[in-house]
Amino acid sequence: MSDHQEPDDACLQLIEQFYAALERRDAATMAASYHKQAHFSDAVFDLRGRAVGEMWRMLCAKGRDLKVTHGKVRRDRHRVRVRWEARYTFSGTGRRVHNVIDASFEFEGGLIKRHEDRFSFWRWSRQALGPIGWVLGWSGLLQTKIRRRAARGLAEFCADSDQSVSHSPRGRG
Repeated sequence: MSDHQEPDDACLQLIEQFYAALERRDAATMAASYHKQAHFSDAVFDLRGRAVGEMWRMLCAKGRDLKVTHGKVRRDRHRVRVRWEARYTFSGTGRRVHNVIDASFEFEGGLIKRHEDRFSFWRWSRQALGPIGWVLGWSGLLQTKIRRRAARGLAEFCADSDQSVSHSPRGRG
């Protein structure tokens, strides 16, 4: 952890601004919150550098009915943590999703260097995918399939936007 700064009040304010931007679907402000060597991970994505901002750009652009709320931003010695919730329609099935996410942030140079979102993939898959998610949402096979589909979707979004980013689906197939 020696290359990460201890979170100060400015880091707390950055995260408040980050979630306010997400609530407005302002991906440019969100992307500007990240260090150029940032690392983002969750149950679906494992991204580095510019790809992190591109993911938010895609999610903000495609999440037409996205509604976000967040709880109190708090810090410990090395991280800032926040619980946030997203409500949206999953485009792959048209099903409504209410996802509860625990986020953890580390900083360098006053910007987000490491961002990890944790949520129950099984809970998410039951909502987003219906019966298939209920039966297979716990399985690595379904998780890998969703990760690959998301990585392809991000690559296509960036290609359509005349941009290229490097990314990798989380996990192994």
